[in-house]
Amino acid sequence: MVKSSETERKERMDTSSLMEQILSGDNLNRAYLQVVRNKGAEGVDGMKYTELKEYLAKNGEIIKEQLRMRKYKPQPVRRVEIPKPEGGVRNLGVPTVTDRFIQQAIAQVLTPIYEEQFHDHSYGFRPNRCAQQAILTALDMMNEGNDWIVDIDLEKFFDTVNHDKLMTIIGRTIKDGDVISIVRKYLVSGIMIDDEYEDSIVGTPQGGNLSPLLANIMLNELDKEMEKRGLNFVRYADDCIIMVGSEMSANRVMRNISRFIEEKLGLKVNMTKSKVDRPQGLKYLGFGFYFDSRAHQFKAKPHAKSVAKFKKRMKEFTSRSWGVSNSYKVEKLNQLIRGWINYFEIGSIKTLCKELDARIRYRLRMCIWKQWKTPQNRIKNLMKLGVDKDIAWITAYTGSRIAYVCQRRVMNFAINKERLTRFGLLGLMAIDYKKPVKVISEDEKFMKQIEKWAVEE
Repeated sequence: MVKSSETERKERMDTSSLMEQILSGDNLNRAYLQVVRNKGAEGVDGMKYTELKEYLAKNGEIIKEQLRMRKYKPQPVRRVEIPKPEGGVRNLGVPTVTDRFIQQAIAQVLTPIYEEQFHDHSYGFRPNRCAQQAILTALDMMNEGNDWIVDIDLEKFFDTVNHDKLMTIIGRTIKDGDVISIVRKYLVSGIMIDDEYEDSIVGTPQGGNLSPLLANIMLNELDKEMEKRGLNFVRYADDCIIMVGSEMSANRVMRNISRFIEEKLGLKVNMTKSKVDRPQGLKYLGFGFYFDSRAHQFKAKPHAKSVAKFKKRMKEFTSRSWGVSNSYKVEKLNQLIRGWINYFEIGSIKTLCKELDARIRYRLRMCIWKQWKTPQNRIKNLMKLGVDKDIAWITAYTGSRIAYVCQRRVMNFAINKERLTRFGLLGLMAIDYKKPVKVISEDEKFMKQIEKWAVEE
């Protein structure tokens, strides 16, 4: 007999016997496949994700029984420090592949339960939601007259979550003691730093499969408070902005919400980075904002820091000293271009893309010119590309000024846009700007998102 969707929902909402749902064959199989798709580095035990299948075949039933009896003990996470561009480090905690598997199984069962509680303006680490949707929602609010921004920065959020407060919140919904027990065990499993063990008294390691859900459970309390106060806001993980109609209101909201965060949630607001500002001074999720006087509305665009980051990576991929083939450089450029366009396509980027396209082609011309090496070879290749012999000779013997040569019209003619396209280069302008926003499952992109955070300020 096929169960109705309502029956399935009621069973899912019965949170007194969740462990058996977590340990069901179907759920564990999905968890295994997800962990393998995510790949990821080894934890403290050195086990690779490719070894997980064999390990579970031998130990799977033992692990399940340990979880049922509350005897399973998670291993400490391996601390990895990722430098931030503007100083400081971001702490990542890498669980063992076995613990990633168990965490994923738990998250898959708890997520549908909490999805019914989460606010509609929360976009981070949720199924069928993405950062671009947060930006579009923020723009709608700005264009409704809420053009004063309260930008609240939480100081080291993942490292400062209070375990007792978090478990109290979880306990309001989850009534299965076995699940409560294993979640707490993961919170206090400890950290290995250079082969030395350290207790994890506070925080939820940024890098675990369960951490994004726990973060949203904690910050949903903030969402409910802002909704109760009638505030317009969007939140992506711990990045939250509130939009109000006046500077006075913005300053009042900053004081009151900061007090709630610190006193009720036990978190720390970074007052040096938190600010009240107009949209034009805001950087949110890599986007900047400006007022289009013709359209009489605010619009989004890639922030200057996001553009600078793209240019830096582009320069690395087109470095003349990088000892790889030009075809490989084009392959890496295309990966960069696709990722950047997919993320920023909802913004105003046509003029910028035109500029970046020209810059990429110029730098590739320099790579190709260097690859040709000798004047004789350069003359031969220029003539093959339709350049007059005398002009080819003059160009080839210009000297070692590669940058100067590659700016000349003869090089734009010989190695033109069409030829680079046939060579495989993907242009930023080759984009349909009318496409709807792509939504990628947060489950599928979680580890990539962590990697992205690692290089962000």
